[in-house]
Amino acid sequence: MTPVELSRTVLRAVRRAVDAGELAVAVPERAQVGPPGPGGRGDYATNVALRLARPAGRPPHEVAEILRPHLSGVAGVTRVDITGPGFLNITLSGRGPALVSRILQRGERYGYAEGAGEGGEVSGVEGAGGRVGELVQLHHPCEVRATVSAQVVARILRSQGALVRTSCENSCETPSESETPSESESGPGPGPEPAWAEPLGVTVYTPGRPGALSAPCAPVVLDITLRPVPPAHDPTPLGRDAARWALLCPAPHDRPRITDEHLVQREGNPLFRVRYAYARTRALSRNAAQLGFTGVPGPQDGAGAGALLDALDNYPHALAAAARHRAPDRLARHLVTVADALLAFQHSVLPLGDEKPSAAHRARLALAEAAGTVLAGGLSLLGIDAPEHL
Repeated sequence: MTPVELSRTVLRAVRRAVDAGELAVAVPERAQVGPPGPGGRGDYATNVALRLARPAGRPPHEVAEILRPHLSGVAGVTRVDITGPGFLNITLSGRGPALVSRILQRGERYGYAEGAGEGGEVSGVEGAGGRVGELVQLHHPCEVRATVSAQVVARILRSQGALVRTSCENSCETPSESETPSESESGPGPGPEPAWAEPLGVTVYTPGRPGALSAPCAPVVLDITLRPVPPAHDPTPLGRDAARWALLCPAPHDRPRITDEHLVQREGNPLFRVRYAYARTRALSRNAAQLGFTGVPGPQDGAGAGALLDALDNYPHALAAAARHRAPDRLARHLVTVADALLAFQHSVLPLGDEKPSAAHRARLALAEAAGTVLAGGLSLLGIDAPEHL
């Protein structure tokens, strides 16, 4: 059950309670569902009881008690707990297999809004429109961090259904809107920026092909100027991947640290952990193939599986938040969370000694491969390579 499906399930539970005369409220149009907060439990939590308490004239905890039996009997829901003042915490059956299957099926497009890049109606980005042909205009100064940030923000916005055009202030030339270049060929941009920054002039978009637009005259529904704090030093000596990470990982209002710490291959370097974690998922797949088995989604029992599932489940939320706030750092930080969870989990994936591969090993391998898919997709949005070997 996806978060969207669960939200509908919660609304149906409210409707049943209203129809039974247990609650005298108007059924809301939406029910917010997300990861449980501090002190929560289960797979998802909703605050619908707190929202309905005042119109119902009852305490939130009492409203939650009324709604709980209407949720508990739904197929796919194994448990409903009430925490805090009245949060409903929902545990789903088969979350692990369903989540892993969904990630492996979607590939690097996991976390993208439904319909993004596929034409027609999309869920879109809040405040950015949600139909093909509506545009977000991104402006940025002719400065390396702003250029890189604009490129990545454009990619993230597109992943959530927005159509994006970018322009560089004081740029002498931009490609014709009749052209349909890829992101890496999107115009000369500001001359002094290094090649790895892939400076953007006007980037356009066609449904089904990120980087091109079929309707150059589409109306702009959101006009944004990105002005992140520029670095104090030239990041070029760090090389493409480390330089991009150094520029994108800090919050836009923080000044990036341009130091050799981004090149160090050890645990203290977050970029190294993310890239190493992806390389480990590829190594696990190769080693499993040598042992004669492949990954198959199934129930998870490995140490650290819950934390890794949570990190993967939260990836779409992190991607949507990065789009909503135009903040690539949110995506970068979540990739670190996924990587750390994978590195803690990886030791249980392969059989030890004379142990034969079992269904549990196949399920763990599928989970590790799903983590690798998310890491590769996130690094691709940041414009950073995901190495097979490291």
